[in-house]
Amino acid sequence: MDPAAWGVATSYEDYAGNRHEVPAATIDAVLEAMGATDDGPPPVRAAASDPRPTCPLPRGRRWGWSVQLYAVRSRRSWGIGDLRDLRTLARWSRARGASFLLLNPLHAALPEPDLQQASPYSPSSRCARNPLYVAVEAGDAARRVTAFERNAAARIDRAAVLAAKLDVLEEEFARFEGDADFDRFLAETNPAMHGYAVFCTIHEEQRRPWQQWPSPLRHPSSPAVAEFAAAHAARVRFHEWVQWRLDRQLRDAGGEIALVQDLAVGVDPSGADAWQWQDAVADGVRVGAPPDEFNQAGQDWGIAPFDPWALRAGGFEPFRRTLRTALRHAGGVRIDHVMGLFRLWWIPEGMDPTQGTYVHYPAADLLDIVATEARRAGAWVVGEDLGTVEEEVREALAARNVLSYRLLWFETDRPSTYPRRSLAAVTTHDLPTVAGLWTGADLERQRTLGVEPNIESTREIRARLAAWGNLDDDAPVEEAVVAAHRLLADAESVAVVATLEDALAVAPRPNMPGTTHEDNWSVPLPIPLEDVMTHPLVLQVADVLSKHA
Repeated sequence: MDPAAWGVATSYEDYAGNRHEVPAATIDAVLEAMGATDDGPPPVRAAASDPRPTCPLPRGRRWGWSVQLYAVRSRRSWGIGDLRDLRTLARWSRARGASFLLLNPLHAALPEPDLQQASPYSPSSRCARNPLYVAVEAGDAARRVTAFERNAAARIDRAAVLAAKLDVLEEEFARFEGDADFDRFLAETNPAMHGYAVFCTIHEEQRRPWQQWPSPLRHPSSPAVAEFAAAHAARVRFHEWVQWRLDRQLRDAGGEIALVQDLAVGVDPSGADAWQWQDAVADGVRVGAPPDEFNQAGQDWGIAPFDPWALRAGGFEPFRRTLRTALRHAGGVRIDHVMGLFRLWWIPEGMDPTQGTYVHYPAADLLDIVATEARRAGAWVVGEDLGTVEEEVREALAARNVLSYRLLWFETDRPSTYPRRSLAAVTTHDLPTVAGLWTGADLERQRTLGVEPNIESTREIRARLAAWGNLDDDAPVEEAVVAAHRLLADAESVAVVATLEDALAVAPRPNMPGTTHEDNWSVPLPIPLEDVMTHPLVLQVADVLSKHA
């Protein structure tokens, strides 16, 4: 059997240019996960999209905020930022000169409160939204007090928040008698939405991974699943109704300002999408990354990949549905780890990340679909292309008008030299904030958490910021924040983005890669949304970036 015919790499070049041979056991396991045979790959059915569309580009230069929505709590929210808070932030941001908000993924997690995954990049479904973000109102004084008390917590308790919201939503749904807009929503989102709702209903009863469900329920097309859905039609409809509520609130927020949705690279193998599209998802492997300069052990992200051959044979329908959800009520989409449209690092179960290999994907077909769906939505596309990226990948993305990323922390040239077709930022959720870098707090936190920090690289970045920003070594952190964003405002990039954490001089990053610390993805902004919108440093950063437009 020829692995290359199936798109499986037998060797690869690492970040330093060294060639590595892939172990035979890895190649065999990956081919087995694909169901590869000596007869060769299955026939390819061409994508139905037009091979000529390119993605729309933003009109003129613009700036926006990067928002971890869970962290943006208002005084009226229930312990987590919600879609009504998003609408408030959107309206205020537009009035301050912003043109968009770049959101963390809003994908749905598993349905039960005690199974809430903190990371938004390991979703149960990318074709549904997380009910945590639906805005609800307290019906009685006691419930209102309990809900609002959660806003004082130093860490977001997703389980408690979801349990409280489900109680209210179930009471409201009991009074729901139907709505024409609800019917339209289902018509536009089915069959994926119905499949998601059926999965949630079964999961609530089984309370274990779908691979451990009774055999008749393990496949969505089985007669037993249809019978279960019919017998539990009210609960299935409840989950669909919650998604409709989320959709309406997201639409309202998107009516205030362009929302740039974030599309995670994969899904939880025990989640709804992996169950619903299991014939297109590779079993027995996980996605990750090979060893690199900053992580010699490699990375296992614990998410399941699409099988490229099964995806093509099925006309790419799961990918289309996923992309359409990301573009719904959106002015743009950020594709996380956009290199995944070209190749992904597959790690067989029972092996560590160093024993994986690259599997190649039909990039031309996938890019056709991205461009077609983006044009249909009138949305621009950003590809998260940070790290080691082959030049031909960058060329293919640029040819489709997919904006590249440029980070102040990574680039050795000033922002004024960045290419126009790019999105520029100081940092990301996985990298030091300005305050964390400038004060040394981020290095100290890495040491505390047992992460081996790259001290030399961090010092070089700080030195560049000091030199380019004309900062004294002991300058206050607020001056460093303003200086970083003045540099960003000079970028030639068509879009620039600032994090609210930076604008508030927050030292910890939202996520520390390589750790499972309870603070990851769970720390709110230090002040409520109402105070964020009047904070002097936030207003100063907004004024600085408004000069970019």
